[in-house]
Amino acid sequence: MNNATAYDKILVIAAHPDDEILGSGATVKKWINSGTTAYALILAQGVISRFSDVKGEEKEIQTKLNNLKKESNASADIIGFSELYFEDFPDNRMDSVDLLDVIQSIEKHVERIKPTIILTHHTGDLNIDHRVTFEAVITACRPLSGSSVKKLYSFQIPSSTEWHFPYHKNSFSPNTFIDVSSTIHSKIEAMKCYKSEMRKAPHPRSEDILMTIAGQWGSVANMEYAEAFELIYSIED
Repeated sequence: MNNATAYDKILVIAAHPDDEILGSGATVKKWINSGTTAYALILAQGVISRFSDVKGEEKEIQTKLNNLKKESNASADIIGFSELYFEDFPDNRMDSVDLLDVIQSIEKHVERIKPTIILTHHTGDLNIDHRVTFEAVITACRPLSGSSVKKLYSFQIPSSTEWHFPYHKNSFSPNTFIDVSSTIHSKIEAMKCYKSEMRKAPHPRSEDILMTIAGQWGSVANMEYAEAFELIYSIED
């Protein structure tokens, strides 16, 4: 099992508001409780793809975007993120943006924060924004001389990762399990801030199913509750 130390800085790079909690909220809370510092970067706007007439519904969209940011900040306070950063890439249309633009936006934050551990999306997710985010992160965080990043993990997003069914050659295959028995309830409370994103069971983004998922990964690693990750690379001194 891999744990962050008080000397580490963590950066969670997520495509949409709530992904930072769904993917790694309980793990980040645990590491913060141990003295680490954590930041989150959210790349895309969220919400907008649910509207059919973007120009005709601008006022309602802006209201929802403002509410979503408030929900994000409230959620971040529960987890204990030191700072929450937002970019403004189009929701569910990040493949319409030059990948270099996404890479450079990530590089800017990595250079300023200098994280040692990065958590981000899985390469095989159903959601196109998640896949673009992974490609941009792995490029921005390639292990060049002087890079601060020593470990890169990918996480699953319930209602996205598992729905890119196993025919896909890049199915999520976790090899790292973090015991979050002490912090899973903080993750649930943080997700409840996202009133617009939570659903009722049996939807994967419901309280009951999020607890079930954590219990299932816990059973794999002989724990009560766990979050699962794929370790992409680890650079040891």
